[in-house]
Amino acid sequence: MSLNRYEQAVFDYWGRQPDELRHWQAKVIESTRGAGGPGDHARVLERELWDYFVERSRHVPALREFQANIPRRLSLFNLAEHIIRLWGPPPRPRKPVDRAV
Repeated sequence: MSLNRYEQAVFDYWGRQPDELRHWQAKVIESTRGAGGPGDHARVLERELWDYFVERSRHVPALREFQANIPRRLSLFNLAEHIIRLWGPPPRPRKPVDRAV
């Protein structure tokens, strides 16, 4: 999975901030417990990630450099999908296909 530079900056920031990392791991676990598929969960998380990115970019030097270049809205959907795959529940196994001939 390829992350854009904004997504990668957030992910790298979490690597240096264990409290932030644990917060987002817990958020992923909590949000994926409900009904819906991974795409539904990723859309919800993406909106929360955008709000988080805007807020943290005002205070975190590693993210502040992006503040001047932040478009009105950019997608953090790949990051949302990535963290769901990393920290969310394992995918349900598919039922085997009966290939009776």
